[in-house]
Amino acid sequence: MSAGPGAVSLSGMSAVDAAPRPRHASIGGNALRAAVLGANDGLVSNLSLIMGVAGAGLESRVILITGLAGLLAGACSMAMGEWISVQSSRELYQRELAVERDEIARFPAEELEELEGIYESRGLSPAVAHQLAVHVMADEERALEVMAREELGIDPQGLGGSAWTAALSSFALFVAGAAVPVAWFAFLPTGFAIPVSLVASAIGLFAIGVAITRVTARPAWRSGMRQLAIGIAAAMVTYGTGFVLGVSVGA
Repeated sequence: MSAGPGAVSLSGMSAVDAAPRPRHASIGGNALRAAVLGANDGLVSNLSLIMGVAGAGLESRVILITGLAGLLAGACSMAMGEWISVQSSRELYQRELAVERDEIARFPAEELEELEGIYESRGLSPAVAHQLAVHVMADEERALEVMAREELGIDPQGLGGSAWTAALSSFALFVAGAAVPVAWFAFLPTGFAIPVSLVASAIGLFAIGVAITRVTARPAWRSGMRQLAIGIAAAMVTYGTGFVLGVSVGA
């Protein structure tokens, strides 16, 4: 006889309990930002740059040199920006932790009251909040870690991630993204390279949008089409601008 809804299996688990458990994304905020911005910015910025030069009617060799220069300049700029951003955040967090450590050492009663207030605001009774706060404040290192998370919203272990990891991942992914539209001009004439570059870039943009949904759980097609629309729109604007300027200069 088949089991009805909510029946318990031999292992003691209900049909609902047997469903796969949702998992949190395993990638941190800075790493995700570096990956997405690196690949997307590399592809969109270099595609736009290349289409602008191509619109002006220049030959493949000029477009290739321009694209490679844009690739290297953009990758270095992106890596430096990510390093400065993450490192500055880490230094700010370290300063805040030093201030909090000093407050715990010099004003333990006030910090105890703050922690009690935090626990009470989360629904604990005054008695339980006081008991828990006293336990936490009995050890300064434990108190610092708890206050960093509860009061400052800082992970004292991670401090926002590694600046070098963010910089290197940004550099590598920018290069990967920027290479997609420019590579074709190395061995194809301009007339063939332009449509191939656009098609390859469109596939790359859609793939980036789909990849983002691995951690955001948004519909893949919607995210992919959003990335595609933004990238192609930017390329068309610069192509049109290059075309107009090329005609004006040629005249």
